[in-house]
Amino acid sequence: MNRRVLVLAHTGREDSMVAAREACAQLYGSGLAPVMSASQQRDLEAHFGGLDHPTEILGEDVELDEVELVMVLGGDGTILRAAELVRNVKVDVPLLGVNLGHVGFLAESERADLAQTVQWVASRSYSVEERMTIDVTVWHHGTKVAHTWALNEAAIEKAARERMIEVVTEVDGKPLTSYGCDGVVLATPTGSTAYAFSAGGPVVWPEVEALLITPISAHALFAKPLVVSPRSRLAVEILGRTDAHAVLWCDGRRSVDLPPGARVEVTKSPVPVRLARISATPFSARLVRKFELPIHGWRGPVPARPGAGPEPGVPEVPAVPWGARREGDVAPAGDDPTN
Repeated sequence: MNRRVLVLAHTGREDSMVAAREACAQLYGSGLAPVMSASQQRDLEAHFGGLDHPTEILGEDVELDEVELVMVLGGDGTILRAAELVRNVKVDVPLLGVNLGHVGFLAESERADLAQTVQWVASRSYSVEERMTIDVTVWHHGTKVAHTWALNEAAIEKAARERMIEVVTEVDGKPLTSYGCDGVVLATPTGSTAYAFSAGGPVVWPEVEALLITPISAHALFAKPLVVSPRSRLAVEILGRTDAHAVLWCDGRRSVDLPPGARVEVTKSPVPVRLARISATPFSARLVRKFELPIHGWRGPVPARPGAGPEPGVPEVPAVPWGARREGDVAPAGDDPTN
């Protein structure tokens, strides 16, 4: 049976259509069967006056569960759309992103590496990693009104520009704090470099399983970003102190209106998103490259000297006795200042 690769692109952009045509030609030349949706194939044929190679049509010639890989040409938004497609049909197909956007944290390669990426796919020189997702449920006055999911985040935002919303946050069935704000972002580690990052949240390595709570412009003394267990249940309630409404956005693609009294619950989903990786680049290196972080002056770990024997024992730094401390010194953690 032919190995099939589904090519998804943003056909509203010239550079994306050019990349899609090149990808399909290179896949076909490498012995793989390129697959496209009917609408995207029509867009390419209309734009270029036809295609020079056969392309199978998704849903007509082949089903999604017969596809080995989804090659996504675009930015993170296009990859999120592809994740939605794969999840809706409940197939275990990995996504391989080729970045045509700006930062492109979810993408694995850049536009200039498209030909090499096709060769890696043809030779099966890729691995697959799983990214945690979240289940999102909306309640109103005890009635379940919506259920959805997110790879990056569930963002609760004020619906009107001129009105803050009043919310109370909750972890594992216990209230944490309430405040007025522009919104709250409930994110995954993957989403920690997306909306939650812009709101001042921490960057969390993708292999760390955790849930994040990041307030947006909160009017409160205690409104710090929080990192909690992936087994926790997070909730945000829209309080009825005012008549301000909110809106829930999941990955910027699926929205639910939130009137006063609405409640949003988030838990870890049992269904991950699978991303294809063609290199073992550490996440720290990806951060440096994507954000162009300054690392000038870094020397790195001290290298071991060839042929050198074991390092001599290094004595522990002794603690200063409490009686020898000067006024104003801070006691080490765990030290009892009464001793």
